[in-house]
Amino acid sequence: MRTIPGAADLAGARIAIAGMGTTGRAVEQTLRAHTDTTLACFDDRGDYTELTAPAITAFEPDLVIASPGIPATGGLFEGLGEIPVWSEVELAWRLRSVGEDGPAPWLAVTGTNGKTTTVQMLGAMTRGAVVGNVGNPLITAVTDLDAPPQIVALELSSFQLHATHTMAPLAAGCLNIADDHLDWHGSPAAYRADKARIYRFVTGARCYPLSEPEVAAMVHAAEQDARAAQDQHNEPAGRTVPAERLDVARRSGGARSVALSMTAPEPGQIGLDAGAVIDRAFGSGEVLFEAGALDRLGGGGHLLADAMMAGALARSAGVSAEQIADALASFELGRHRAERVPTTDGITWIDDSKATNAHAAEASIMARDRVIWIAGGLAKGARLDGLVAAIASRLKHVIVIGVDPEPVLSAMSAAPGVPVTRITGPSDTVMSKAVAEAKRVAQPGDTVMMAPACASWDQFSSYGERGDQFRDAVME
Repeated sequence: MRTIPGAADLAGARIAIAGMGTTGRAVEQTLRAHTDTTLACFDDRGDYTELTAPAITAFEPDLVIASPGIPATGGLFEGLGEIPVWSEVELAWRLRSVGEDGPAPWLAVTGTNGKTTTVQMLGAMTRGAVVGNVGNPLITAVTDLDAPPQIVALELSSFQLHATHTMAPLAAGCLNIADDHLDWHGSPAAYRADKARIYRFVTGARCYPLSEPEVAAMVHAAEQDARAAQDQHNEPAGRTVPAERLDVARRSGGARSVALSMTAPEPGQIGLDAGAVIDRAFGSGEVLFEAGALDRLGGGGHLLADAMMAGALARSAGVSAEQIADALASFELGRHRAERVPTTDGITWIDDSKATNAHAAEASIMARDRVIWIAGGLAKGARLDGLVAAIASRLKHVIVIGVDPEPVLSAMSAAPGVPVTRITGPSDTVMSKAVAEAKRVAQPGDTVMMAPACASWDQFSSYGERGDQFRDAVME
């Protein structure tokens, strides 16, 4: 018999749900099913009250649950004044179902690139529910009283972390960090601060790649906060200790940090030695998997980093090395993630539509030679100069799509020897035109890489539709 004890804390509350997309609808359904609350729903579409700060404050809510689609820079958060704002993740943490065995442990993943692949690997390794920024809504999964997950493999975007305050996962990892979603957050510093929130209250293991110094700095800051809180917690009775510090001490005082290395691991690390990933953090030198197991998926350092992070998080939950290796042996990449389009023309066609930022595009392009690159879309406030500087030697030709081509064209001005073609026209023909141009310039042995380094919403409904149009045009 499972219950939701956190529901009692919301009894009688007036709750505003801001944004009624997939997340908002799941929140509404959960609150109506499991809590005694008064709800009001706000959105700019459908039969809802207009989504504005004055409309929400007129409802006089005790709490606002905000959709991840509402930007931190849009003015809505500021307009709510002192009204508490929670993400769906925060609500889900407080409403987790509990049985005799307690709530299911959470294993959380974030990063600029590779989150989805990592969390899907993690789900396969743990046989847990893959939720959050991918899969089913988190709130629906963790409040299921009939078939609750035994473990939660959770992908978290910076949007979701922004208003997440008390989540204390068993283990968490940030894969990497590079400028992204600056239009949503307002600055690189704000983006990084929200990503860093994933480590705040970890109770078991903070996992991080040694090759990512900015992520290592996030972990170091979380360690310092936990130590400072523990010191205050241990002060003699009578001294006033801030409640938040005590909370940090209680939640994360016993957590440890686990570094992931691309060289032989030291004690307390997981690393790569003689082609095998070795665990010296949760074990005494067990082989978790052979790096060659990823070759059938296209290989590359980014896939190895993803698998190593997934393995570390799985080990924190007690998963055996054998189960991790078995999961990777049968693992398949998700759609539109470095997905090869089958052809017989001697050209390699790659649909990496999920490469929606520079970091992801660089990882894919650097794994190939003689690349014809299809790029462009919504750059989300980021510049692409650093990306082009890194990949210019691999580029044979660049084909630019997107309503605003300036970020790509400006960056390409630093690579004058690479031909650039700009594709214009209506959204329903732009991809077919781009592929036709790629077919014109490509020769056997070349790779045509659709890794746009930008979001898709200017000309497509999603990165999935963008990838599907690419595949259809290639196979015509």
